[in-house]
Amino acid sequence: MDIRNFIYQGSPARIVFGAGALERVAEVVQALDCRHALVLSTPQQAEDAGRLSGALGALSAGVFAKAAMHTPVEITEQALEAMQAAGADCTVAFGGGSTVGLGKAIAYRLDTPQIAIPTTYAGSEATPILGQTQNGEKTTVRDGSILPEAIIYDPELSLGLPYQMTVTSGLNAMAHAAEALYAKDRNPISTLMAVEGLRAFTGALPVLKGAPRDMTARGDALYGAWLCGTVLGSVGMSLHHKLCHVLGGSFDLPHAETHAIILPHAIGFNEAVASEELRPIAEMLGHGSAGAGLYDFARKLGAPVALRDIGMAEADLPRAAMIATRNAYWNPREIDRDQILALLGAAWRGERPQG
Repeated sequence: MDIRNFIYQGSPARIVFGAGALERVAEVVQALDCRHALVLSTPQQAEDAGRLSGALGALSAGVFAKAAMHTPVEITEQALEAMQAAGADCTVAFGGGSTVGLGKAIAYRLDTPQIAIPTTYAGSEATPILGQTQNGEKTTVRDGSILPEAIIYDPELSLGLPYQMTVTSGLNAMAHAAEALYAKDRNPISTLMAVEGLRAFTGALPVLKGAPRDMTARGDALYGAWLCGTVLGSVGMSLHHKLCHVLGGSFDLPHAETHAIILPHAIGFNEAVASEELRPIAEMLGHGSAGAGLYDFARKLGAPVALRDIGMAEADLPRAAMIATRNAYWNPREIDRDQILALLGAAWRGERPQG
């Protein structure tokens, strides 16, 4: 790639970052010239969403606490009805990727402003990409209206994030940056951000294993999530993300855990033709192979490494391989159904990628 010839489009989202940043949510709502914000969350975070709604006072249009994994279209339709009933003119998504996804789905349909307040490290809040599920399949769409107008990153909100979720969420974000390193439309800026995001996580996650309430490490991880998410929104993704969409949308596997398991295998597969692009990962992990290094890193952190351990049936692997290769998409290495079936089989068994 000639670094003198590239195109880079920066994100227009307003970023409010720092401990205690949650206290500025009313200010951010008003800066968007909005007056009635519907607070979104999952059922599990409804209590936190209620407190946030209370803090907004007259600026709150209430709470919709039905966000679900993989953004089911039927939940989005219920949220649209709640928006109309409450007279809401914007949304505040408080939570992880499921809640952020719902905020995006609403904005895509209504073009209303949205504020994202992530409490995990998925990074999807920094992208103009919406993944949603209907009739057993997950599809994605990219549009400017999907990108939140403002994102509030407060490391204090992740202090209570369970360690296991911390790790899988972090590996999920790392996947965005890993695939960005060999993206067809990569550029020097996206690569710099990807490497910095990966470095933030490879430094922070081992610290959080022993000290889950370490504020410096929490801040570093959240910084990494922003960088990795921003990269996801600026360049195209390939095999890893396709496989995770298939496994999540068609087989209802948990999002972050699926990313954590597939990441070493997809990177190991593409490393055969993109070893130079992936060298920064191998080097920061002190390993000769990016794929094997990511696998060892995940195991040391206690992350899941086998699809069979998160509910995938071995009998479903051929169907998953068929769906993943049914439509053409760009990947640095050519793929076919047999190769993908072999990759999924290794991931199902939890085998270490060669390298």
